[in-house]
Amino acid sequence: MCKTIKQKVKFKAPPADIYRFLSDSRAQTELTGLEAILSKKIGGSFSALAGDVSGVIVDLLPPLRIVQAWRRSDFPDGIFSMASFHLKPTSDGGTELVLTHRGVPKELIPAVEAGWREKFWGRIKERIQT
Repeated sequence: MCKTIKQKVKFKAPPADIYRFLSDSRAQTELTGLEAILSKKIGGSFSALAGDVSGVIVDLLPPLRIVQAWRRSDFPDGIFSMASFHLKPTSDGGTELVLTHRGVPKELIPAVEAGWREKFWGRIKERIQT
């Protein structure tokens, strides 16, 4: 059985800066310390966290939206989830990011939720506030 993860995070940086961490190979590799190869084209493939995550870019609307058919290496064979990132500018010049990650295998929900918070949101906040 699969479930949906929903996370809302606020950052003190504009959407373009946050979008870059999610869509640029070099920026994401530097952020996580693990190789990321991210296509900038709809239909292109991506790999993140040194190949632990891979998939296909389903939609891009820089700097406001990214949608990925997404899977971790420990997902059951043939199972992909859908991760969508919606970035909205805030009145103070920051960004509100909403992650909706559908179709994550139930037993992997805690690890995937923690991965987003620890490997991405926490590290982005460290980078933009230093």
